[in-house]
Amino acid sequence: MKVAGADMTPEQLRAELARSQQQVADMAAAQEEFLRAVSHDLRAPLRHVTSYGTLVREVLGDLPPEVARGAEVQEALGFLATMDQSARRMGLMIDGLQALVRASRAPLRLQPVPLADAMAQARATLAPAKAGRAVEWRVDADLPTLWADPVLLQELLVQLLGNALKFTRPVAQPCITVRADAAPAGSVAFTLQDNGVGFDPARAGTLFGVFQRLHRETEFDGVGTGLALCRAIAQRHGATVTATAAPGAGCTVRVAWPVAALAAEAA
Repeated sequence: MKVAGADMTPEQLRAELARSQQQVADMAAAQEEFLRAVSHDLRAPLRHVTSYGTLVREVLGDLPPEVARGAEVQEALGFLATMDQSARRMGLMIDGLQALVRASRAPLRLQPVPLADAMAQARATLAPAKAGRAVEWRVDADLPTLWADPVLLQELLVQLLGNALKFTRPVAQPCITVRADAAPAGSVAFTLQDNGVGFDPARAGTLFGVFQRLHRETEFDGVGTGLALCRAIAQRHGATVTATAAPGAGCTVRVAWPVAALAAEAA
C-alpha cells in the first residue's frame, strides 16, 4: 500500500504541515469571530426586548385601577414576566459563550499554582452562594501543585465548587470533599465529591456540552455553560475532566492534570 506523502521531499512535507497548521488556525479564528459576533450582535435586540418590556409594564401600571386589576391586564403582565425571564436567560447564555471564547483564546501564563491555595481562593469567591448554609468542607492538606494559568484555573475551580454548592442545596447536611487522587506517571489528579442530588449516569456523555442541563430550570438555576467552560480550560492545559454520579447519591468530578513539561507543551 502506498502511504500518502511517501514520495514527498522533506521540504514538501514541511510545507504541507505548515498549510495544515494554517488551516487549523484559520478555522479556530473563524470560530472565535463567529462566537464574538453572535455574542455582540445579539446584545442590542436583547436590550430592546428587556427595555420595551419594562415600558409596556409601566403603561399598564398607569391604567385606571379597575382596569389594571382586570383579568386581561393581569394576563398580559404574566406574559411580560415570562418574556423578561427568557430575555435574561438569553443574556446569561451569551455571557457563557463569551466566557468560552475568552478561555479558548486567552494567552496562557503558566506557573506553579498550589491547588490548596487556589481552592481557598475559589471558596472565598463563592462565599455569598454559601451564605446561611452549614456546608462541611473536607479538603486534603496534600493537594498537588499544578502547572497552570492561575486565572483560568480559578475559573475552573469556581465553576466546579459552585456546582457542588448548588446541587447540595436540597441536602440537610451538605458535604464537599476535595482530595488528591492516584494518577499515571506524567500527571497529577484530584477529585471533588459532593453528596448532592447527582444525575442519571446514562446522560453523562452530554454533561460537558454547551447549554446542556441535566436538571430542570425550575429546580436549579444556570444555563449549562459552566462545565463546558471547565472542559475548555482543561483542554487548554492538556488536562481532562470527567464526572460520575447517581441520582440522589452525589457527584464526583475527577481532574487529571499533566506535569509542568507536558502542560507547557499542550499550551
